[in-house]
Amino acid sequence: MAIETEKKYRLDKRSLVELNDRLAKVGAVFSSERFEENYLHRGGILDERGAVLRIRRVADKTYLTYKERIPGDSQFKQKIEFETIVSDVDETEAIIGKLGYKLSVVYEKHRKVWHLGECEVVLDELPFGRYMEIEGPMDEILKTEAMLEAGDLEAEIRGYPRLTMKYGKEVDGVMEARFEKVKRA
Repeated sequence: MAIETEKKYRLDKRSLVELNDRLAKVGAVFSSERFEENYLHRGGILDERGAVLRIRRVADKTYLTYKERIPGDSQFKQKIEFETIVSDVDETEAIIGKLGYKLSVVYEKHRKVWHLGECEVVLDELPFGRYMEIEGPMDEILKTEAMLEAGDLEAEIRGYPRLTMKYGKEVDGVMEARFEKVKRA
């Protein structure tokens, strides 16, 4: 079992660009850039535990993740997390459905990932906004925050599923936040 500890910040476009530059200046190691589709399922015992099952599609890989909130310091989000790669998305969806869980939230994001010390720093762009997350041990998150001069940024305590519920749109009973597709002539 892994415990995920992170702090999230809301960004404007200028802050996103500045942080992108600042990460390079402080010696962060760029890891990857990717587009993600996230499908969250809820119901039954998941709701009782404040948990979610997520299927995340990234290029040619698909991950199944279980996340469960751990109550604690409101400055940091902590969750129990189990994650594995799945080879057959349709069969995984069928299993989740047979267990009684329902698709409730879908959101897309563009993510850039860096490593700085003991932390992973991500810059995310979603259809409803821009965010930075710093994940690692709490003391290292605060050190990284100081290195990035991010202490004055607006902290965001809501996760992307809750933000999607607020800013997304309902499509066939599912809240979605998707980028608009550009139609080509």
